[in-house]
Amino acid sequence: MFKKMPFILLTVILLVVLLERFIPVALLSFFYALSLTIKSVIIFLLPAVIFMLLFKTTAGLSGKATKIIFLLLLGICCSNFISTLISYVIGSGIYHLDLSINLPKDSIGLAPAWAFSLPKLIGNDIAMFSGLILGITLSLAKPKWAETISAGFDKYIGLALKFILCLIPLFIIGFMGKLIHDKVIESILYDYALIFLLVALAQYGYIFFIYLLANGFKFIPFVTSIKNMIPAAIAGFGSMSSAAALPLTLIGAEKNTNQSPLTRLVIPTTVNIHLIGDCFAIPIFAFAIMKSFGVTDPSFLSYLSFAFYFVLAKFSVAAIPGGGIIVMLPILESQLGFTAEMASLITALYILFDPIITTANICGNGAFAMLINKIASLKKTPKTAQII
Repeated sequence: MFKKMPFILLTVILLVVLLERFIPVALLSFFYALSLTIKSVIIFLLPAVIFMLLFKTTAGLSGKATKIIFLLLLGICCSNFISTLISYVIGSGIYHLDLSINLPKDSIGLAPAWAFSLPKLIGNDIAMFSGLILGITLSLAKPKWAETISAGFDKYIGLALKFILCLIPLFIIGFMGKLIHDKVIESILYDYALIFLLVALAQYGYIFFIYLLANGFKFIPFVTSIKNMIPAAIAGFGSMSSAAALPLTLIGAEKNTNQSPLTRLVIPTTVNIHLIGDCFAIPIFAFAIMKSFGVTDPSFLSYLSFAFYFVLAKFSVAAIPGGGIIVMLPILESQLGFTAEMASLITALYILFDPIITTANICGNGAFAMLINKIASLKKTPKTAQII
């Protein structure tokens, strides 16, 4: 089904675009409510999937897990920081352009036919760190127990991922219907074309460079690796949630890394904290808004302070629609002098461009997984080659 997923998702999106005007609002509302319900189910299941994935992976990596996890977290911080610094160069250039951004006019959007949500029993961050710690501890103290539990988890992981994968097309329909009904797509294409283009070029130019680097600057493997990430990218665009697209991201990244066990550690870990799309979009939007409100652009040293807090705050971001900007508002206010009105504007712009930002986050995580695997392979010894 994975091989057909790009065609299935593209067909679903095309049908919604073409038929939305003929679909009654009540039916669109039904599909939107259904999509929100499916999303609630996926988000409810994700902590368990993340825990099992990370437990199984770290247990399999055994004594080498601590070193690899340290490398992974260091790589995430460096990647986010580099992306944020590049954004300073682009944002400074935008600040000196003659442009002005206005707050989108309020409009009545499509409302869901019903509201349903499952309780959040455990956060993804708790599941992530619990899986990492228990996997390492049990593999060192009771390796046979760890192996038995991992084998059991492997079956449940496969069932959970297949279940979520089957829900993705239906999941997309409601969100795409809302985007088109609320004329968000039109706003992106007409009202904010310039800023959208600059953000998109910055995001994907950097991400494609990482894919090229991970593929040794070979064109055909580069194209293949991008192709493998298309289903996850489409799912992220339609749902505006990199967490919901996690199963597809994992599958695509595994294909790009030849089913490397390390990928099952990297992807669940990065889904909430390695957000290249945010690292470009939020600072660039911030510079454009400061220009509109006549706020002096920050010096490089001031921006370094902002970047430091910005990267740390990434560890508290939930990969859900609008999650990236909510935790950043206090930092924008304290470090860049944002007022309440400016905060409202950047929130609106972020949500408006969330489909593109989420897609960049997903593609960036796939590229990061390839890069980490490449770095790890350079440091292999005959002993570790059997583990990774």
